[in-house]
Amino acid sequence: MSDTLIGLVSQYSPSGQERGAAEWLVGRMKSLNYDDAFIDEAGNAVGVMGAGAKQIILLGHIDTVPGEIEVRLTPPSPSVPLPVGEGRLYGRGAVDAKGPLACFTDAVANVGARDGWQFVVIGAVEEERDSEGARFVVNQYQPDFAIIGEPNRWDRIALGYKGSAWANVTVVKEQTHTASGEETAAEVAVDLWLKIKVHVAQFNEDKKRVFDQLLLTLRGVDSSQDGFEQKATLRVGVRLPVEVSPDEWYQKLEELVGGAKVERLGHPIAAWSCEKNTPLVRAFLSGIRSQGGEPRFVYKTGTADLNIVAPVWRCPAVVYGPGDSSLDHTPNEHIELEEYAQAVAALSAALEKLAD
Repeated sequence: MSDTLIGLVSQYSPSGQERGAAEWLVGRMKSLNYDDAFIDEAGNAVGVMGAGAKQIILLGHIDTVPGEIEVRLTPPSPSVPLPVGEGRLYGRGAVDAKGPLACFTDAVANVGARDGWQFVVIGAVEEERDSEGARFVVNQYQPDFAIIGEPNRWDRIALGYKGSAWANVTVVKEQTHTASGEETAAEVAVDLWLKIKVHVAQFNEDKKRVFDQLLLTLRGVDSSQDGFEQKATLRVGVRLPVEVSPDEWYQKLEELVGGAKVERLGHPIAAWSCEKNTPLVRAFLSGIRSQGGEPRFVYKTGTADLNIVAPVWRCPAVVYGPGDSSLDHTPNEHIELEEYAQAVAALSAALEKLAD
């Protein structure tokens, strides 16, 4: 049961270095009797099972953050032997998000081809940077259902991820003598930061759920002068709720900082919330219960490839995968093999019900 998980985690693949892991996963899919398995033009590993008209995409990501961790299996405690199917697997990506991707791979192999259906498992590249893998596949498929792979525990279903937007806010002032008493660019920048914080606090006052709030962060401050002018730059990030689009946030930010320059950074991402009353959700509820679990819904404060594909595909979607997300990106990243097995069984049951 855990061979796919152990093998995939053993392929160190930080963003930009996924080729070896993708080749390994394609080979594993072929050995599991997928009808087709290949690496697409973006470098994503893709496995196809079945040829029906109805399509289910299971989109995980094969890249990880940097920082290799020795891959090792340990028993539940040093004094207890390692029973079959139990213990912990340590390694970069064991949780985020090779655990969910391996789970997808094994579950589809368990279910096999079903009349009228096609399962497509994708190990996308670059999710930890700019989601280039997901940005490629979003225009290659139009599925009936989408399952995104992220760790949220085997008995939980994630239905929403916040958006994000980053910006540099730069204040420029003419150079003055230090004895002039005039406000410096750095002082103006501090005042602007406090003004932004006040706006966010006011917005969040009546929002009980963190998912519905603006989550503001100051990730950097820089100041300089060249004898003619002073500059001070704030690197401002925000996690967005569904009701605030990236464009709306940037417009508000420009309004708040007045004449300061706002430079939009990277790929802003809108938040997304999935519909709860769908055949896909009901199949997952049934699948989790079939393994003795009590399913719960969660809404996450981060972003995922869900935010990229769901607004385009417009089909029922959920985010699923084993693992404790609090271990994401940490030096102690590990997954319980028992939980992994439960997730594979629950997902297999959900797919069987959906394709019944």
